[in-house]
Amino acid sequence: MAVAERIIFQPYVQGRRGGLKPGQPVACRNAADAERRAEKAMASGMAIGAHVVRIMADEEAGDYGEPEFLGVFGQVPEAA
Repeated sequence: MAVAERIIFQPYVQGRRGGLKPGQPVACRNAADAERRAEKAMASGMAIGAHVVRIMADEEAGDYGEPEFLGVFGQVPEAA
């Protein structure tokens, strides 16, 4: 299988102790679709933050590239 681009919408929700907790990641068709989903989740209160991430992956071989952050919305975890 060839290397393919994957666009992921990663929402974040409020945890029990006030911290951020990752929600269920969603694979999207393209970056614009992921950004629409992030904005909609934020507007509806379903998420308090989100990342839109691009990853190049050869899933058959188990090779994944470094994530490229395309968008940051609302509250997200600090980078380590």
